[in-house]
Amino acid sequence: MTTEVDFYELLEIERGADDATIKSSYRKLAMKYHPDKNSGCKDSEGRFKAISEAYECLKDPQKRAAYDRFGHAAFRNGAGGGGGGQDFNAFSDIFENIFGEFMGGQRGAQRGPRRGADLRYDMEITLEEAFQGKSTDVTVDVSAACDACSGSGAKPGTTAKSCSTCGGAGKVRAQQGFFVVERACPSCHGAGQVIADPCNACHGEGRVEKTKTLTVNIPPGVDEGTRVRLTGEGEAGARGAPPGDLYIFLHIARHSIFEREGTTLFARAPISFTTASLGGEIHIPGPDGELHSIKIPAGTQSGRELRQRGAGMPVLQGRGRGDLVIRLEVETPTSLTSRQRELLEEFRATETGKENPQTTGFFKKVKSAWG
Repeated sequence: MTTEVDFYELLEIERGADDATIKSSYRKLAMKYHPDKNSGCKDSEGRFKAISEAYECLKDPQKRAAYDRFGHAAFRNGAGGGGGGQDFNAFSDIFENIFGEFMGGQRGAQRGPRRGADLRYDMEITLEEAFQGKSTDVTVDVSAACDACSGSGAKPGTTAKSCSTCGGAGKVRAQQGFFVVERACPSCHGAGQVIADPCNACHGEGRVEKTKTLTVNIPPGVDEGTRVRLTGEGEAGARGAPPGDLYIFLHIARHSIFEREGTTLFARAPISFTTASLGGEIHIPGPDGELHSIKIPAGTQSGRELRQRGAGMPVLQGRGRGDLVIRLEVETPTSLTSRQRELLEEFRATETGKENPQTTGFFKKVKSAWG
């Protein structure tokens, strides 16, 4: 069984020693046990390897925090295999899996410049256009990839270099007690690269402001709030990163005849009292441009709703259509010719003495109340 010596004991320092003390003690011991000064001495060679391993751990804030917490166990289970080749990857992976979301993103997040932002464009269309669908052009001001540097941000003929601060990772870590906080590199701002000679056209951004005209295809059946995505037509990503998307949010203008609920259309239709009494037929213009015939049954009362199947809005990205619902409103004439009045008087005379079951009970109550 191999005995593991405490790293602090190997370096002959206290556990609370600062970085300067650790470094000074290591240099003194390294000179004492260096193989060049102790040629052929296996004990000195082994001691030199041990203190070098101890120093590699304690000089790194992350590794030191892990060692203080877990001892040598922090570097087992596939963390590097032993000796000077050990590293902090195993503990770092566990820590990232547990706390990654609280430290600026999930494990395995993409390094380098971020994808461009998504954009929103609001468009108003008519009910008829929502019914039929349409193809139209929109003009938007966006950040597009710079043509001069092809989006790299570097002056033509030059390239960006790996950031020396983060080693191209785009992020750095800092020790705060036991916790390790990960944040974007302050030198490259998370890009992982720095541009020594920026492009004159975009000043190193890799993108410039442009006005673009885009074609939008709106499918039949769209509703209020439906959005159409134009992939890759949003803001360009910095320094060659992928662009975002453009979202077209649709709004349906108020219609003079129809109201809409999903695929069902509602409309109010006035009819004469003679049509309501005798029955008849009316015609309603639909959003499809056709006249829809609605048959009125005899004896129709005001407020009655008639439904015509398959005469409503089309199903978005599907088959079939919704219904058309007509709410009838019986109109009472306000001006009559003498002949019309004469005929109505004759009609009223024929009703004299007949009891209306809907009003008889009411009049009986009134008569009783008056005594």
